[in-house]
Amino acid sequence: MSNYGKWFDFCRDSGSARATIPVCNLFNESPTRGGDGYGGCDLNGITLSNDNYLGNLGSILFCFVAILVSFFLLWRSQMKKAAVGRREMQMFLIGYIIVSICEIFSVGFFPLDGKVRIVFSALHIAAVIASVWMLMLNGVVGYQLLEDGTPLSMGLTIVSALILFVGTGYIALDTGYSWTGYWDDTLNPPNQAYALYTLYLLAPLVFLVVFFVLETFLVLRILGERKPMLYLGAAALLFALSQIFQFVVSVHICTGSKGRINGGMFESLFVLLSVVMIWVFWSSITEDDWPIPAA
Repeated sequence: MSNYGKWFDFCRDSGSARATIPVCNLFNESPTRGGDGYGGCDLNGITLSNDNYLGNLGSILFCFVAILVSFFLLWRSQMKKAAVGRREMQMFLIGYIIVSICEIFSVGFFPLDGKVRIVFSALHIAAVIASVWMLMLNGVVGYQLLEDGTPLSMGLTIVSALILFVGTGYIALDTGYSWTGYWDDTLNPPNQAYALYTLYLLAPLVFLVVFFVLETFLVLRILGERKPMLYLGAAALLFALSQIFQFVVSVHICTGSKGRINGGMFESLFVLLSVVMIWVFWSSITEDDWPIPAA
């Protein structure tokens, strides 16, 4: 447990000067830190004017694709008028759109002022935990403890997600801007930030595990189906791959490519594919009333 909460190694291995993990930007871009980087593999990019550059272009492009795909899935969800958890799934997709928009500016190396990058990084972190929370609640909705799509169901989902979003966002912003000074001891190596470690890494993982357990029980024991588990299993595998590329393989890709790319690009891709498979899984177990073409 001695390493719990420590971010320095993750930040060093994910981009050095500007890491592809949003939490690292809070430490590096903080006015009390000065943006001196982490001493790892520098992720290079496209050289712009005035000694600026555009880096992590792969993640930026995949985030744009993710936004377009999410809007398409929102539209397809709207067509499933009788689907259980339709509104709740749409809220999750909206959350993922917000995550993708923030990710463009938090881990994409635009020539932004450090204080602006802190804002996008904080929103990115807050949107991640709120979105995964809504996904977990979507798993609960399938049991019909509350009627889905009702003001009560929607209100509980939105209010609880907003509480997580605002609370996490405040902690992230206070860390980056050092408003109160409470989190200043996290700004220097080993960057041991227990709250952000719990909120960005541990809590979303717990929410995801609960979602997968709930959906597995629902499909196998209640619905008596097996095919949807292929989609759910694919979503879990793709998400696991995204985290392996982000936290394990990234530094090796960066070193091997001489700083041209790192694992952040693949993390964005595999998360997108995982979200698509989650939607396909949800679609496969919900009733719909799409028009059936005439024979």
